[in-house]
Amino acid sequence: MNLVKTLSILSAGLLSLPLAATAAPVDSHITAATVYSDRAVVTRTAEVDLVAGENSITFGDLPTGIADQSLQFAGHGAVQATVLDVNAVTSFVDSTPNARVKELEDEESGIQKQIRALDDRAGVLGEESDFVKRMLLSSTTVGTPPADGARGGGAPGLSPLEEWQKLYSYSEETLGKIDAELQSIDGRRDELKGKKAAVEAQLEGLRGDHGKTIKVVTVRLSVPAACKLEAALKYTLPGATWAPSYDARLLSGERAVALSYNGLVWNTTGEDWSNIELTLSTARPSLGGGAPELRPWVVDVERRYEAQERAEYSAKSMAGAPLNRTDMKDADSAITAVTRQMLSEPGAANAPALEAFEVQAKVEGNATGATFRIPAAVSIPANNSVQKVSIASARLPADLRYDCTPKLMEAAFLTAAAANTTDYPFLGGAMNTFLDDTFIASSRMKTVMPGEKFDLHLGVDEGISVRRRLVNRFAENSGITGGGRRVTYDILVTITNNKRTTEHVSFKEPLPVSRNEKIEVRLLTPDEGDVGTKEAPKEVTREEDGRLVWRFELAPGAKREIPIRFSVEHPADVSVSGLE
Repeated sequence: MNLVKTLSILSAGLLSLPLAATAAPVDSHITAATVYSDRAVVTRTAEVDLVAGENSITFGDLPTGIADQSLQFAGHGAVQATVLDVNAVTSFVDSTPNARVKELEDEESGIQKQIRALDDRAGVLGEESDFVKRMLLSSTTVGTPPADGARGGGAPGLSPLEEWQKLYSYSEETLGKIDAELQSIDGRRDELKGKKAAVEAQLEGLRGDHGKTIKVVTVRLSVPAACKLEAALKYTLPGATWAPSYDARLLSGERAVALSYNGLVWNTTGEDWSNIELTLSTARPSLGGGAPELRPWVVDVERRYEAQERAEYSAKSMAGAPLNRTDMKDADSAITAVTRQMLSEPGAANAPALEAFEVQAKVEGNATGATFRIPAAVSIPANNSVQKVSIASARLPADLRYDCTPKLMEAAFLTAAAANTTDYPFLGGAMNTFLDDTFIASSRMKTVMPGEKFDLHLGVDEGISVRRRLVNRFAENSGITGGGRRVTYDILVTITNNKRTTEHVSFKEPLPVSRNEKIEVRLLTPDEGDVGTKEAPKEVTREEDGRLVWRFELAPGAKREIPIRFSVEHPADVSVSGLE
């Protein structure tokens, strides 16, 4: 058997052997991510060729923050594949595997080189400054300069005074240039140090406590015949979060609210997401799967040494002294939530009025929360920047009213009462409100479920004028023997509609509430028979804590004057607090 024939037989034999392991990781990329309030479930896919029998698929250069218990593998191919096991190993590497971290490290190194070059230049300038100062000092300590011709190299025809003046002018000009350049270097150095600090902060967030480590996941599976497999690896990573954000625009001409529902997404997982399918979830896996168990509430006689330990603990806490683990064993753990308010700048309201079609996320409800599937591909780098994605937009009919509290502020606040007629739950989050094209304020949207009503507060409208005046306050003796004291208040509230449309107005006025049977509060105007209750409301209704609420319509240009009169009566020998 010649050499060529032997090699052919060996090659055929090797090709017929099953593939036991794959040394190099497969070429995989992230295709989808589901973001929760404190984590993300990432899907990484790859297309691999398998041979009949046992195969190994390796996913390399993965973040070390992956929760090993969250690993899930799925495969789709022409034949049935059987997963034998999934193994995750943490490895140390010489160079940084994460592309974003490597980019930031290179940027940090470049900034450090620039700072070092500035320091070197500052050192040279310092030496030049010292030389000029020494030269100037030596010229003033050797006495009067020699006459012309004996100075050895001096300019002929110059007097000693002219030589000194020339030397001083040169020194002043040179030192001035050196000082100006040193000031410029200081400013540039401070700027670079600020950039370096920002880069270091990003690096700290991306590196975590893992340093230059990676995680390698190997999947062993068996197939009955050679095939091409679409492999998908899912894993959970910390460092991702999202929060709802809203832009509410009141269309005054249509009496409707145009609501834009957005999601603000942050990614610090260490992996960039490029053109992925993004899903936002309202589920909170950090709370666990079941309700917490109650421990027995035990009360007992406190022993002396326990009282002393409790007193020492309180003293440490009040003094700000550090507490050891024993001191803190019964303390509740605090969960720090990421609170990023993305407040649009008021200038954004003046942008050109170009309307764009917004894609709608697909909402899916389940027993533990809702998910919003963003229909368009999204790219979110792992640099802790904010990515705003559109969830939904809706035009909701609104009932407008003006709310006033004249005693506290003589102003009418416009409120739009709307209902969530969409299939989307509106989660509590930051909201920017606009009146037509005018930015009004930044506030918060409360959680509103489908079908639920909610109010949008749109600020003060000068078109409704509100005035409150204390007409009279007088005190008098009361009772048959004059042993009582009565204080009577006369108040007049005037509301004027300066708008061209009929408007709904609501205003509140407090009525004193007696906490003692000796103090009697009487409403004189309006008559008690004209005052409704929460169950049977009228134009004026008495609410909790003595508040009177008027609700009425005001025609264009109309003015309404509402008199309010009440008295507070008590024994003369009783001192009453709270009276104005």
